[in-house]
Amino acid sequence: MSSQAALASRALPRLSACARRHLSATASVKRPTVTTSKRSLSSSSAVSGQTYFPQSVPKIQQHPQSSSLYQQQQFQKHTHASLNPFKSVAIRREGKNRWERRAALTPEAVEKLIKETGIKVYVQPSTKRIFSDDKYRAAGATIQEDLSAADIILGIKEVPVKDLIPGKTYVYFSHTHKGQKYNMPMLQDVLDKKIRLIDYELMANEQKQRLVLFGKHAGYAGMIDGVHGLGQRLLGLGFSSPFLHVGMAHNYKTLASAKIALQSLGNTIQDEGTPKEFGPMTFTFTGSGNVSKGAQSVFKSLPHEFVDPKDLPKIAKSKNARLDRIYAAEVNVEDHIRHKTKGVFTSLDEYFAHPELFTSTFHKDIAPYSSMVINGAYWDQRYPRLMTTDQLKAIQSDPANQFRMLSIADISCDIGGSFEFMSHATSIEDPFFYVDAIGGKEHKHAEEPGVQIMSVDILPSELPMESSQHFSDSLYPFIKELIRDNHAHPVLAGATIAENGSLKPAHENLAKVLKETHAKENLAKLKSALGANGDSTTIGTKRKNVLLCGSGFVAGPLVDYLLRDPNVNITIASNSQTEATSLALGKANTKVVPLDVKDNAKMASLVKDSDIVVSFVPAPFHPIIAEHCIQEKKNMVTASYISPAMKALDERAQRAGITIMNEIGLDPGIDHLSAMKMIDEVKAEGGKVTSFVSWCGGLPAPEASNVPLSYKFSWSPRGVLTAGLNDAKFRMHNGFHDIQGKDLMKKHFPDVPIYPGFALEGVANRDSLSYADTYGLGPVEKLDTMFRGTLRYKGYADLMYSFNRLGLLNAEDSQQNFNSWPEFMDNLLFGNSSKHDNQSRTAAIADRLDLPKNHPSVGKVVDALQWLSLMPSGANAHNGAPFTAQNSTTNLDSFCNLLMNKLKYNPHERDMVILHHEFGVQLKDGTDQTRTSTLVSYGTFETYTAMAKTVGLPAAMATEMLLKGEIPEKGVLAPTMPHVYNTILEKLDREGVSVLEQIVQKGMRPMLKWGGSGVFK
Repeated sequence: MSSQAALASRALPRLSACARRHLSATASVKRPTVTTSKRSLSSSSAVSGQTYFPQSVPKIQQHPQSSSLYQQQQFQKHTHASLNPFKSVAIRREGKNRWERRAALTPEAVEKLIKETGIKVYVQPSTKRIFSDDKYRAAGATIQEDLSAADIILGIKEVPVKDLIPGKTYVYFSHTHKGQKYNMPMLQDVLDKKIRLIDYELMANEQKQRLVLFGKHAGYAGMIDGVHGLGQRLLGLGFSSPFLHVGMAHNYKTLASAKIALQSLGNTIQDEGTPKEFGPMTFTFTGSGNVSKGAQSVFKSLPHEFVDPKDLPKIAKSKNARLDRIYAAEVNVEDHIRHKTKGVFTSLDEYFAHPELFTSTFHKDIAPYSSMVINGAYWDQRYPRLMTTDQLKAIQSDPANQFRMLSIADISCDIGGSFEFMSHATSIEDPFFYVDAIGGKEHKHAEEPGVQIMSVDILPSELPMESSQHFSDSLYPFIKELIRDNHAHPVLAGATIAENGSLKPAHENLAKVLKETHAKENLAKLKSALGANGDSTTIGTKRKNVLLCGSGFVAGPLVDYLLRDPNVNITIASNSQTEATSLALGKANTKVVPLDVKDNAKMASLVKDSDIVVSFVPAPFHPIIAEHCIQEKKNMVTASYISPAMKALDERAQRAGITIMNEIGLDPGIDHLSAMKMIDEVKAEGGKVTSFVSWCGGLPAPEASNVPLSYKFSWSPRGVLTAGLNDAKFRMHNGFHDIQGKDLMKKHFPDVPIYPGFALEGVANRDSLSYADTYGLGPVEKLDTMFRGTLRYKGYADLMYSFNRLGLLNAEDSQQNFNSWPEFMDNLLFGNSSKHDNQSRTAAIADRLDLPKNHPSVGKVVDALQWLSLMPSGANAHNGAPFTAQNSTTNLDSFCNLLMNKLKYNPHERDMVILHHEFGVQLKDGTDQTRTSTLVSYGTFETYTAMAKTVGLPAAMATEMLLKGEIPEKGVLAPTMPHVYNTILEKLDREGVSVLEQIVQKGMRPMLKWGGSGVFK
């Protein structure tokens, strides 16, 4: 450590409650070097396997007991708990904030601790902790609610007084040592219960360097959130930008996946540039400690160039500055601190000794030339602010600064601190507010004037996996000292605030704060305010109202998923009272109302009373509901394709400030999510996708497929049958191809080799070419293949083509007055002529199919018609099964009626969905590769069909994200944004709907042919 930095460390007091993520952040005087990021991901630690996080704790050299030899001698494994001299440990369940998913010790650390010492480790059960109870159980821990058997209890955030157990040792961030008034009742309870309180924040070495902290992780998450917020701010100002497609940090499963999204953003910036109206984008980082370095490491995923802070004015005003990168500057004390009388920065020694002699020029030299400020610098009330409210007003009053000081990511989160106008900490679910210094107000509207402020105070909890791992590694050596009851260890002794009912000498000043804040009286009031069960008697969470239009079988998983949140109400609007009532049966927070989409007054009322609308009605009705959503400014979710009528509403939806999220089921839906994830990852690696083949189908499980068509229906067959009559166009093997709807089944793909165990064929699915644009694959003519198809078991296409040739799929109006199904079929084959036998029927069928009477395919058609009761099964039978479709108006509707009855799922039969993408990839070095992304999901007898699950759950998750404000984009959308697809794929995986990604030696694309089976000419 340099002498200057050491001096700075001694001069700095301990950090404030919200921002203890760094130390001596302004002490460094080292200039950053000028670098430009690379587009390739191959050199990043996300791919190379390197860690972003330090894996060791600084050693206290003067204490030999920290050596590994000493620890090996002291911690021999004990096999008998009753003879174990060490203390037991518990990990409590976090409850202060619903986003708090971190853990003080990982399951790996628990397993290691148990193996090395033989102690008992108790873990309080939690369904939201980043590590599951099962993982702790597998590590050897005991999962139980009651922690009273433990000697040492570990947490992260403050422990409520109702949960503090007398006589225990507690270790957590107590936020008491600086006299935080709001936590004095808790500290009083700690004293009354004779608890030993150890605070992570005070665990430091002799140089006052903190040893157990989350600092860099605050920087990581804060930078990601800041980029997300900047995209929202630019959109509010009327500019679409690539920043908009980065989500909040918690939307990504890992930091590595977040960096991939940022690198994809970086590729777009390099290709398209940032909005030219804003001039060169400049990001200013304050400080050089853990927080700032963490933020900078994430920022370096973008194309960037670091510059000297004194060059910011020149760059901001330059007409020649480049828009294909972001300029950045690390600003430290010497860059903006000036002696009040000497007018220059003198020295760190003088500044830390006499900060009152100095002032800041940040508002003149830095802020007016910064697009965004990322604040990671240390501040307390002794030091000059970076900016006052009056200085912000002056900046905002200057027209030259119209597109500067757009956003501040205040990771340090010092309320009323470095930035005087930063008035409060924000939450993860509501992370931004705006300060209009000219108008003298704060607001929440990105469209209105003001600087955006992000001041989330629990940023590391957005990256719970990595932050917990780092924290656990840092804490582990000190836990081993604690279980030996070695409270004399200098790090532990220095971090102890209270024990045996008294404050430690270093914290006796808190006695005055306890008295001044009437802690005893307030503690008594707090305890009396708790209900009989120890919980608060009031709940302030606002309820959310979901309007569900439609009650079909895919609605079940959506309703059940959303109702996991006790603050959600669901109104089920349906034209089937019986169906809707069954869906709501036994479910709290639901109500059923009738639905008539064409009744404008009733629809308007239903939409107005909701916070969001989910439309599961037939697709032609979506635009009608969307019109009401636009009028009432309510978000909407559908699982259907974006029709031209829906697309036409895009501009109006944007003006209304609402999101209409479509295509979020299975196909479309999960197909988009998994495709975009792979495509963006390839781009982030510097490669490109050269071909794309996608197959999807809902099928009976193999054991339920022994029926004509090898297919069964969970809902009306009409959509399935008419989909087989759509025109299709696609690109394959470097050529464009069109298939007319009448020939779609004839020109099917006879062999689709996804897995050897499935005998699959397929048909082209509508317009595949448009998805090159949807997926950002570039000009479609530059792709070898761009194809999307529908899967069926072998034999389906020929049989369905035959049914169409026989007139069963005719959708023209016709009389359906028949006594039996064979009579209906005879009418199709012969018109209104007299009775016929099966021999004449077979001859007529062969003639219609233009095949010889003895052709095997004719026999298959006859067998299928007999099984379906459309032909008598006996040689002399004439009447056959009664006709049940008298209310139908077309042959197609009558046939659908029959299929729904004959090919329905029986009890204890399962369905299955298969989704398979194949990507041709050209890597950065020019080599070719084939990657696949596959989902196979089965329904269950006890819960949902596979189709219901894979349609309903994604729609529910998109609804949940919109309710939480996690999808900022407005307009008519599909789920192709990284923060959407990453979040929903991760949630689906937790629900057992998992996508398997592989690199394969040989793909199916070269083998694909669409000439059909050869039966029909």
